[in-house]
Amino acid sequence: MPIRVRGTRLTYRSLVVAASAALMTVLLSPAGAQGASPRESRPVYSYGNAVRESVWVDTGLDGDGNGKSDRVAVDIVRPREPAAQGRKIPVIMDASPYYSCCGRGNESQLKTYDSQGNPVQFPLHYDNYFVPRGYAFVAVDLAGTNRSDGCVDVGGRSDIQSAKAVIDWLNGRARGYTTRTGTERTGAGWSNGRTGMIGKSYDGTIANGVAATGVDGLRTIVPIGSISSWYDYYFAQGAPLYDSGPEWLSDYVESPEARARCAAVQQKLVDEAPRTGDRTRLWNERDYVKDARKVKASVFAVHGMQDLNVRTKHLGQWWDALADRGVERKIWLSQTGHVDPFDYRRAEWVDTLHRWFDHYLLGYDNGIDREPMADIERHPDQWSTDKVWPPRTTEVTTVRPGTGTAPGVGTLTRRPARPGATETFTDDPKQSETDWAADLERTTGAKAGFLTAPLAHDLRLAGSSKVTVTATPTTDTAHLSAVLVDVGPDTIRDYAASGEGITTLTDRTCWGASTAGDSSCFKATEARTTTVDRTVFSRGSADLGTYASADKGRPLTPGKRYTITVDLAASDHVVPAGHRLALIVAGTDKDLIDPPDSTPTLTLDLARTSAKLPFVGGAAAFVRATAGPVPATATPRVSRPEGVAPPRPAHRIPGGSRS
Repeated sequence: MPIRVRGTRLTYRSLVVAASAALMTVLLSPAGAQGASPRESRPVYSYGNAVRESVWVDTGLDGDGNGKSDRVAVDIVRPREPAAQGRKIPVIMDASPYYSCCGRGNESQLKTYDSQGNPVQFPLHYDNYFVPRGYAFVAVDLAGTNRSDGCVDVGGRSDIQSAKAVIDWLNGRARGYTTRTGTERTGAGWSNGRTGMIGKSYDGTIANGVAATGVDGLRTIVPIGSISSWYDYYFAQGAPLYDSGPEWLSDYVESPEARARCAAVQQKLVDEAPRTGDRTRLWNERDYVKDARKVKASVFAVHGMQDLNVRTKHLGQWWDALADRGVERKIWLSQTGHVDPFDYRRAEWVDTLHRWFDHYLLGYDNGIDREPMADIERHPDQWSTDKVWPPRTTEVTTVRPGTGTAPGVGTLTRRPARPGATETFTDDPKQSETDWAADLERTTGAKAGFLTAPLAHDLRLAGSSKVTVTATPTTDTAHLSAVLVDVGPDTIRDYAASGEGITTLTDRTCWGASTAGDSSCFKATEARTTTVDRTVFSRGSADLGTYASADKGRPLTPGKRYTITVDLAASDHVVPAGHRLALIVAGTDKDLIDPPDSTPTLTLDLARTSAKLPFVGGAAAFVRATAGPVPATATPRVSRPEGVAPPRPAHRIPGGSRS
């Protein structure tokens, strides 16, 4: 397959061979020449001659109950020259449960080893690109996976301690050994202790959790499509997701050896995570948002706004908690699903990540901390920026549903509905948000829809929304869903298709140096797009039985009225002039939540139902956009939506794969 060569400055930095890197070492070091302060680390060290070694770090825990402290395997690749020069270097770390079971990245790369057990291949491009620039790359096997002791506990103390202990070791506070079972100690005298954690999904989730411990030495994290509270991965306000709990994921990622000795931990994951949706101590231990006050590291958060695996509720609540704490942060939001930015905006991502790590780990004053905080994908491969996110003019504004000219097709305005106004629907677990949106302007029995008039001006929503619903059920259990829809034609990334918004090509681009066992060249991608007539851009669900407490569900009394507030996933979306903004309230969102035990009919009290939406420009922007007149060129056609398929039923794992 051909290798794509790009004649850009970035490609020059990326395609450096080991021989020239070794020669440049004598001429320039990342510390820079005397005089002006450096603004960019350069590929001056030999990747081919780098030190590749394995260390086992003592976590101080005995997760498998064998009477011995667990050791986690730490595979390291670092430039040889700095230690010889008496210089210490920072670390980029990816702690993962997927290095042997499932793989990392778009090509599902695994770690590989030579016949003596020394690491050969490190998945992804971090080692190829950053080691020649004076960084060490450290790939940690979480407890219970690959070559580590202990058991997987799905975001709990063992998972988090697996990575935290390594940061402690890099800073001289924990013990490391040259073998898994031996007594020979080894230190990290080559490290200056400064660590940045990065990773997609489960890996980035571990970065969130470690940052929430406040561990010294962790300077920055880059969580990509990552979980902030494991309860919210398995439940939507009490409504169960995925027809499985954390024990399924633990069994999926554990090594065969660990699986045989970790039955007690597996059983605990079953017993303390009931499918009722009740919050337990297990879930509280795995809630990193509550400990955001401890975060000292900067955060570069990346998420796909159409990620139906790790939904953007995780991003929104984590981001808001970090903002309250005053944490330095940056954000990228794409139109993709559960996809790494290396696979939808590769050149810009590598360059931005390079400058981010240079600033926070090497201390270079390159200005990245003064650049716009947010990059938002508006259309496939078209991006805008914001100085802060959400923009400072964003204000939460209350809008209200009202009855229209046909049952189930109402209005969405600032005016309260008349007292006594209602809409009724019956939960249909066979229908999804795609089905509801398709029938938005028609009376159907499975949903209630509410639309604005066609907009006279663009209307932007940025942040997290809430929908408060007052409903009377006919049964003792009921689930509710609420979705926001942009009604109008557009071309978007096809997030519901295989690839979740990208197509993988056959040619490759190269990002750093290579060896025979570890190539820096990865398959290129391009946007996979589809034409639609409406776009669901934010969603949320809840078990109505949690109306009184988010911690515990209660049986409902048929015929009694209940009020609950449904949290919608964070988003940043512009509804263009000529389009309409819609709110849909319905029951089970097929394949996104599990159905209740009964099939309820729910009657909405519209006078007691409302949505709090984060409009840029606040209420004034909404009034201006809905006041008319509509530009003649902006009037959308009305037809059935096409192009985006319903969500696919599957077990999902927080890492990009589905099985």
